This record gives sequence, structure tokens and C-alpha cells, in this order.
Amino acid sequence: MKSIGLISDTHGHVDSDYTDHLENCDEIWHGGDIGSIETIRELEKLGKPIRAVYGNIDGAKVRAEFPLNLSFECEGVKVLMTHIGGYPPKIYTRVRKLIKEHQPNLYICGHSHVLKIMPDRENDLIHMNPGACGHHGFHKFRTMILFDCDQGKLSNVRVVEIGKRGVIKN
Repeated sequence: MKSIGLISDTHGHVDSDYTDHLENCDEIWHGGDIGSIETIRELEKLGKPIRAVYGNIDGAKVRAEFPLNLSFECEGVKVLMTHIGGYPPKIYTRVRKLIKEHQPNLYICGHSHVLKIMPDRENDLIHMNPGACGHHGFHKFRTMILFDCDQGKLSNVRVVEIGKRGVIKN
């Protein structure tokens, strides 16, 4: 079993309001719009493996280190992650092709800053968007998702509401 911390849209912001929740995770997954390579370096200090994709705001350094799309398996759960992809039933054509090719159990994207956890019956998968951990954007609350991958199944899925966007603690 592996415990996963799923974040997205940090936009260069790292703080203990959300990194404290990542302390007990086995892996950190980032759904794009990382913001800077320094953001990744800060997250690496937690000592966890990081799987990530780049987003539309990410520059050359982030894009050199992370792909647009990432397909992998975690404890028997097949995962497809990209930053911009839409959500069921409005999945973008580019991502529909990737889903057909990789047949994931879990499809993850970021970009919208809107937290979603929902089934996609057409593609027989679960879709997750963790919302946004950063302060840039229109979202009112910063969010993330924690869950476990075990024997091909997702379990212990929970939403973490980090706090209000724009409220930075000293």
C-alpha cells in the first residue's frame, strides 16, 4: 500500500499549510502549474518521490524535468496524469486518445483550480482534480487530495481544505 498526496496549481507557492499534510505520504503527485523548479526543490526536502507533469504556466526548467503526460502504475492502480484535460464527460480529444491507449483506472488533471473526484463510467475510471494549493487564481479555497493505492484499488480518499486563497500566515 502507498499513501499519495495529490496537489496541483501551486504556482510557485510552497508553505507548511499543505506540506504538513504530505509528511505522512509515501509519494507526492503534482498535476501541473508547478510554477518554478525551486517549488519542486522545496517539495523534495520532504524526502518523498515526486511524480509530476508540467502545466501551461511552467517554463523551460520545469518542462525539461517533467513531461506533458505521465502514465504509470502504483500498487496495481494504472494512472494517467496531465495538466489540461477536461473532466467527464467533457474530456478533451487529446486526452481521450491517451485514455484509450493507456486504459487507466485513475485519470488526474489540474488546471481548473476546481476540486473534483468523480467516476467516469464511459471510460471505467475515476477522475481526480485536486484543485489548487497556490494563491493565484479564482478559487476561494486551497485544496488537495490524499488517498491510498493498494492492490489495484483506491481507498481512504479524503479532501484536505488547506485554507482561503490569498491568506498567507506568518
